[in-house]
Amino acid sequence: MAHITRIDLAMVDLVPATKRVDAIQSFVSQETPMVTVHDSDGATGFGYSYTIGTGGPSVMALLEHTLAPALIGRDPARIDGIWRDLLFLTHATSVGAITSLALAAIDTALWDLHCKKAGLPLWKAAGGSRDRIPLYTTEGGWLHLETGALVDDALAMQAKGFRGSKIKIGSEHISQDATRLSAVRDAVGESYEIMTDANQGFTLSEAIRRARVLEEHNIGWFEEPLPADDVAGHTELARRTSVPIAVGESMYSLSQFKDYLQAGAASVVQVDVARIGGITPWLKVAHLAEAFNVMVCPHFLMELHLPLVCAVPNAKWLEYIPQLDTITGAPMRMEAGFAIPSDVPGLGIDWDTDAITAKSVFSKSITEGA
Repeated sequence: MAHITRIDLAMVDLVPATKRVDAIQSFVSQETPMVTVHDSDGATGFGYSYTIGTGGPSVMALLEHTLAPALIGRDPARIDGIWRDLLFLTHATSVGAITSLALAAIDTALWDLHCKKAGLPLWKAAGGSRDRIPLYTTEGGWLHLETGALVDDALAMQAKGFRGSKIKIGSEHISQDATRLSAVRDAVGESYEIMTDANQGFTLSEAIRRARVLEEHNIGWFEEPLPADDVAGHTELARRTSVPIAVGESMYSLSQFKDYLQAGAASVVQVDVARIGGITPWLKVAHLAEAFNVMVCPHFLMELHLPLVCAVPNAKWLEYIPQLDTITGAPMRMEAGFAIPSDVPGLGIDWDTDAITAKSVFSKSITEGA
């Protein structure tokens, strides 16, 4: 039986190529914690997670001092058991973002190792439901952009075969959001999907008011209209509008998704593989949503989410936001508005190890017997 002999830790800080502003924040950098798992057979698995500018050193400290040492000597094939043991080990800091992001870096590395040893790409190892997924873009819909820029980007992406665009909302007055959405809808026509994202920026009464505007423009979904812990508010909003309510990027446990689904408070589950704590819990959430006949459209991390949305039957979209271009050799494969997962065993990401080493702001190895 193989066992884990070494854990390499690193973090790179990636500056977005595009300015990203929404209703409550700016995405200033992508701190990217990375974990490499080595086993006694000489095999390796590589995993990662992310922040949007703060908290990265805390994630790395949890990995270095608590989680990585606990992996030494473990059987790497026991992925679910390891995930549960590490969650319990950190029970005083769970459920929450720091713990989830650290767990995700480990869990994705273990899945990468498992898939490589099995000779399977992740999208097949986790289910193999489909071999491609439609794309929608968020990268041209940020809140600071002028209306003309929103229109130009949506038209350009439509010409490339993309099926939809996400527009950030939360302007000071409802009329400003209405103007932006109307201009995009007039330009792209009725068959092109337009999603909206409020990034938890509204009160319930304002969300109900703005939902009426979204209905007028045949909007695909109303994302994070309220604070993520307001299940009752989302339930009431869902009852008051025909626009599908999308939530999930700011939720960190299977139980939180269960509460939303039981209450009928979400029509779109946007579970984020890093914020939920890895591939292991991501798949549990996706299958839970399937049981409620709810679609999964994950948040961010397109390169890692691509094989996952192709693994499950209830995924409809992949969100296009490039983020790993400077530390990968080949970009995610796209054809006519679809993303196509790699058939290479593992996560399917073509990492540029030299670039990662050059950009690392933290590195540490935890070894057997040390």
